[in-house]
Amino acid sequence: MGEIQDVCVFCGSSKGDDPIHAEAAQALGQAMARQGLGLVYGAGNIGLMGVVADAVLGAGGRAVGVIPKKLVDRELAHEGLTELLVVDTMHKRKAKMHELSDAFISLPGGIGTMEEFFEAVTWRQLDYHAKPIALLNVNGFYDGIEQFFETMLSTGFLRPKHAELFFSETDPDRLLNRLRGSGAEK
Repeated sequence: MGEIQDVCVFCGSSKGDDPIHAEAAQALGQAMARQGLGLVYGAGNIGLMGVVADAVLGAGGRAVGVIPKKLVDRELAHEGLTELLVVDTMHKRKAKMHELSDAFISLPGGIGTMEEFFEAVTWRQLDYHAKPIALLNVNGFYDGIEQFFETMLSTGFLRPKHAELFFSETDPDRLLNRLRGSGAEK
């Protein structure tokens, strides 16, 4: 296991209805920059994606975005990133984000965020990686996911060892400290 240097953040292309979500994205981005962690994300300039990237960059950190050409053409790419990687498809986007990252964090988001989170968890369950995965549980946003995993465990659809594939925190600094304590392997 190596040291965590770059963290992939999955999050919404919307800010949601409650400003607490954008505040959490900003706090996470600032904490990542303070701790010298680079951001890897979907390269968007809107929603929580734009907030977390702007927070990392505004605090002197580095942000690498990976985006499919189709979304660049829709003018959704963040123009001020440390590095912008344009790929052909969403599948290549996720593969590149995975390749560049030592750990994963999910902020609040929609279907795409959930799909990315569950794919990272599935790949870890199947031993395709040993990278730590965390949810930043803002204002109870991910309580349902935690309950769902408890239900899968209690009904025999999840082995006890797989109930520990990810963890949840409500505070960005505590979350990052736990991630760093977990180690990572690219």
